[in-house]
Amino acid sequence: MAKLLVPISNGFEEIETVSIVDICRRGNIEVTIASIENIEVTGAHQISLKADNLLSNIDEKDFDMIALPGGLPNAFNLAEDKLLQKILKKFKENNKNIAAICAAPYALHKADVLNENYTCYPGFEGKIKENGYIENKDVVIDGKVITSRGPATAMSFALEIIKVLQGEEEYKIVKQGLLANNC
Repeated sequence: MAKLLVPISNGFEEIETVSIVDICRRGNIEVTIASIENIEVTGAHQISLKADNLLSNIDEKDFDMIALPGGLPNAFNLAEDKLLQKILKKFKENNKNIAAICAAPYALHKADVLNENYTCYPGFEGKIKENGYIENKDVVIDGKVITSRGPATAMSFALEIIKVLQGEEEYKIVKQGLLANNC
């Protein structure tokens, strides 16, 4: 079974986080939510979530992909967390899949693992890099890096993760089951 690591901190974007976890689990991916702070974290809109584990207890070698939800200050917390930055670099070195949505591509940029082409929450590209920013696509895939724009694109983003980790067939099954005709 494919394994996905979803690191979060206080200020995570709830729609993005839960969409990634829920949709990927529907696609038969083992998802682990790992907090960089406490097991219980509070989202940007005051919704609390209990992580599966602390990032400090995780062995990144156990995972096929890492996906970062956005939200503020979550994106900044992830960008400044030394352990997460180290894990992102290891994923890149080992040619593993990396994904980030909303403001979280900033954390990829800080780790120097963001490829040339990407998207993010509009306006956040100024903190990342203007060159390579694609403003008119909900999901951008550049090599082993997937990026997406924000809460409304979270379903499309999670479905792309399924396609990458589980293949076209599983992607179609989950997409049909979700009635995600617009994704």
